[in-house]
Amino acid sequence: ADGCVRMPLCRLCLLSSVLLSSKNELVSSKPARMNGWSWPPQIFQVIGWLMFCYLAIVSFGIYIPLLPLPWNYVLYSLTGITFTVHFLTHIAAVTIDPADASVRAKQSYSRPMPLFDRTKQQHVIQDLHCYLCDVKVGPKVKHCGVCNKCVEDFDHHCKWLNTCVGGRNYWYFFVALSSATLGVLLLVVVLLFVSIQHYLDPNSLRTAPQYEICFSTGLLGNGTWLVFLPLTPIKTSSSGLLILAFITVMLSITCLLLLCHLLGFHFYLFYKGISTFDYVKMQRQKETRRRDIEPGNANPVKNNKKVRQVRYVISGSLMLMKRLSGRV
Repeated sequence: ADGCVRMPLCRLCLLSSVLLSSKNELVSSKPARMNGWSWPPQIFQVIGWLMFCYLAIVSFGIYIPLLPLPWNYVLYSLTGITFTVHFLTHIAAVTIDPADASVRAKQSYSRPMPLFDRTKQQHVIQDLHCYLCDVKVGPKVKHCGVCNKCVEDFDHHCKWLNTCVGGRNYWYFFVALSSATLGVLLLVVVLLFVSIQHYLDPNSLRTAPQYEICFSTGLLGNGTWLVFLPLTPIKTSSSGLLILAFITVMLSITCLLLLCHLLGFHFYLFYKGISTFDYVKMQRQKETRRRDIEPGNANPVKNNKKVRQVRYVISGSLMLMKRLSGRV
């Protein structure tokens, strides 16, 4: 019976050690990503560009042309500048390689990175040396697991940009965020004004020369509107105009809340003089201290991930041993 128990138990321990090694000791190899254009794209990145295109078309093609003079020219200018600044800074933030200078000087983004063995080094970066990039780095450099490279003055990995935000592209990211917030705010103001004026005084929104021509020739009724002025006027109904305005307002307000939250968070980081990564580390440390002082968690070793996994393997081995002993 003892021999029957030992053989499966030895195999189980061997299998468990292999699983632990593959999960916790080796980091899989993959090529590093140069910037936000590197394949594959992120779903949030695609959604962001689609939303930008939609809001630009709705703004300049439908609702700003309905504003009375001189407000249509004012909003054309303000919104145009805001959208252009956002587009250019967004492109710059995505295109710039945020990697550390030593990585950019050495890195070949086409070849896979070496495996990282946690049995030899506990962290990817130790003593200002990255064992994956195999370069000396600065004190504010972090190796991003998604981009698989060391990022200079690492702040965070942005899924909307599909790249890391660091010292080389942070201010482009911040200006893109600020201009996006201002642009969406301007669009919400335009949509609310058009919706209110549509009920109070719809004729005040029909000041474009195309309306005079269509009304004089009898081509338009009171419930008909023109969109995509002045280049390609297309007829639409009042209900269509208002339904689209409602949908766009809901989307814009949702975007505005998210953007304001993120922008306010980065102003808070400016005030504290820390990065997003510093903030995350501080929150993790607070959570760890809170768990350590909770009743039943006084021993910090209990919170060690490695210890919990070993205990899980041992308990599983004991359960299997009991079952095999019962069969024998």
